[in-house]
Parts: sequence; structure tokens; C-alpha cells
Amino acid sequence: MKKAIVVGATGGTGAVIAAELVKRGVPTIAFGRSRQKLEVLAKQMGNPSHLTLAVGDAFRPDDVAAAAKEADVMFHCANVPYHEMESKLIPLGEAIMEAADRLGLKVVAIDGIYPYGRRQSDKVTEDHPKQPHTKKGKVRLAFEQMIFSNRWNRARAMIVRLPDYYGPTANQASYLGGTLEAIAAGKMAFFIGNMKVPREYVYLPDAAFMVVELAGRDQAYGQNWNIPGSDVISGHEIVRIAREASGTRKPVIPLGRFGLSLLGLFVPVMKEVVEMLYLTEEPLRLSGEKYERYIGKVPVTRPAVGIAATVRELQKSKR
Repeated sequence: MKKAIVVGATGGTGAVIAAELVKRGVPTIAFGRSRQKLEVLAKQMGNPSHLTLAVGDAFRPDDVAAAAKEADVMFHCANVPYHEMESKLIPLGEAIMEAADRLGLKVVAIDGIYPYGRRQSDKVTEDHPKQPHTKKGKVRLAFEQMIFSNRWNRARAMIVRLPDYYGPTANQASYLGGTLEAIAAGKMAFFIGNMKVPREYVYLPDAAFMVVELAGRDQAYGQNWNIPGSDVISGHEIVRIAREASGTRKPVIPLGRFGLSLLGLFVPVMKEVVEMLYLTEEPLRLSGEKYERYIGKVPVTRPAVGIAATVRELQKSKR
């Protein structure tokens, strides 16, 4: 990897992947819509000389291509609001792929687990059937088909799939991000789904390490890759760890179908989460077997360590 561009560099996954690249000394272009947010990101990294900032609209192939002309690997970390996924996800991906195809770039697309649908095995490998039964799952499957389409003659892509994640950069981009932000701030928090059912989460710095490892392997392209988390953990245990780290004990309210539908009257994104609640009731856990076979050991930060570190970083950033 000679030079990388991270599209959506100020988002939850983009920021941590950009940080991992910079830490490894890879010349990196951070691409985003807001100059101010990009400058904050650069400052958090210590304004390294091998990080450059590029402002543009990821829906415009010309903007992306102009910023990426010196890169050889593009990380597609840009996303759309949850309630706009059906109308905007594919156009966004097409813009990214068109720009990459013009330049003959490798593309690492960050995605989730929705295309798998309901789990059909204890640990889901990359060969698990993709039988989505939700609108968002079907859109995400169409996104995969677009990424790997033979429309693109020069770009080479891979898709890396993350379960729900957490970390200082996660914010509202993940189910758990908003919960930990509220606990860190000493505010009442919401927890999406059943707090008793253990689920899989990945600590974003671990995910970024694995994603960048894959990006540097030529043979990894043209494939799907699962990025597994650590041991499963219940919502109650997450809240206990977060409260201990924050020193606060404000209420944490679980949100099921009724609560999300009610909140959806005021916050559209919450209404859209309802159809994905099956993942909180019948959790799907990713297998890291393929990663370990081709790349090496999966890095695992235990939740007790990662959650506490996340809360402390969130508190530090607000001072």
C-alpha cells in the first residue's frame, strides 16, 4: 500500500481506520464533507505530516477521483443515515466505485452483517447463505452485488463485514455508540434490544487493525471477509462496566419494538431500527476462521478493557 484514501474519514469506522493507517506510517488522505471535522480528526492524531485532508462530496465521483489520484487503495467508510439507506446507499457506493474504476484502485468497502439474514449456524462464515428478510438486509445485499459487479473493469474490491461495534469514534453510527456516550456523559441512556441476551461486538481499534491487514494483501481482494468481535456479552454487563468506568449511575432504559416505534415519531432513525431487532433477539456471531487461516491471529480486546477505555476517552474528549 503506497498511499491510501479514506472516504468518510470522520465517521465511526473511517476515523479509526485513518488512525491505524497513520500509525503504520502509510501516507493517508482523509476525505470528508466538513473541513472543520477533518481538522479536528487531524489534530487528534497530532497533525502528522503524512496525513492530508480533502473536502468533497462522496456522492460525486469527480470529487472522489480528484482527491484519490495519488492513492492506490481506497477505504469506503462513508455511510448514509439509517432511514435513508434504501434511497441513498447504492448511489453512494456507485459513486465511490466509479471514481475507483477510473483510477484503477483497490477498494475496501466496510459493511455489516444484514445481508446474512437469520443465522443458520453457531458461527457465521463468509460462505453462510445470504437470505435477508428485511428491507435493509436486501439493500445491503444489492450493495454487495454492485461492489462486485462486472461493470467495473479496473477497480478491485473486497467487502469487510463488522458486527455491531464500539469505541471512542463510534458515536451514533452503532447501536452501542449512543449508549456509551450517554453513560460517559452521566446522562440517562437507551439500550437497543434485549439487555439479557449476550451479543457480539467488536472494539473498533481491533477492527481497524484487521481491515488494514487485509487491505495490504493483494489476494484478499474479490472476496468477503468477516471481522469478528470478542466474546459475547450482555447489555447488563456492558452497562455495569461502563458505569464503573464513568463513575455515574444514571438509568439505562432498554428499547424494544414499542419503545423504538414511539421514539420514531420524533426521531425517524429509531423507527427504522425496529425491523433489525431480530439481531438482538437471535444474535448472529461471525467466524474469524478465514481471517486466521489467511492472515493470522484475530486481535481481541476484552470488553472489560475496551468498554472502559471507550468511556474514559469519551469523557476526556468532552473536557
